[in-house]
Amino acid sequence: MTQSFPQYQRVLLKLSGEAFKGDREYGIDPAFLVKIANDIKLAHSLGTQVAIVIGGGNIFRGISGAAQGMDRVTADYTGMLATIMNALALQDALTKVGVDSRVQSAIEMKEVAEPFILRRAIRHLEKGRVVIFAGGTGNPYFTTDTTAALRAAEIRANVILKATQVDGVYSADPKKDPAAVRFESLTFLDALNLQLKVMDITALSLSMDNQIPIVVFSLHESGNISRVLKGDPIGTTIGGN
Repeated sequence: MTQSFPQYQRVLLKLSGEAFKGDREYGIDPAFLVKIANDIKLAHSLGTQVAIVIGGGNIFRGISGAAQGMDRVTADYTGMLATIMNALALQDALTKVGVDSRVQSAIEMKEVAEPFILRRAIRHLEKGRVVIFAGGTGNPYFTTDTTAALRAAEIRANVILKATQVDGVYSADPKKDPAAVRFESLTFLDALNLQLKVMDITALSLSMDNQIPIVVFSLHESGNISRVLKGDPIGTTIGGN
């Protein structure tokens, strides 16, 4: 039975940078950004404290840059800057739909964002503000998936909500394999052993160690964030050993 109140008090929402480009090849689609902001507003209105980590793949991916011959450390820092651009764009969209938010960056950039300070982030959440964590972990060689797992553990989030381009975790890429099967639930060990690429190994291990479940669902259907918070059985839930 669906609950009429939020199932989680505090969540970490992981958004892929690719989602921000909408139907474009790269960059930010303002119309799709407003859609995301409205979905976050609806979820936030349920009384849940919402923190967000965003990727930067719509602008630059460190791993792909390194694969093309760029120094890995330089490429990763460039990718971190891309996440800050996305965070500022999302903050602007949230402001326009009436949601108070703060951007905290792991890379100091005082003119445009607060530095990441855990106690301050928690205080913002307690005051009803959405907190957007940007700049990754501030260190190269770590993905934004790992950042999401780390920040979720630090703020003591009840769950990681991973909003993706597909409606859950599949046995194979559903865009390439029509026989791919969607899982309703998985254990962390299942996800690791089957190499399903839900999140990278470091992120999955960190979530498992801190017993933070992960719900993977589609970002493209309006209201899905709120449905997860209300306990609707959508997407794929990963948890337990």
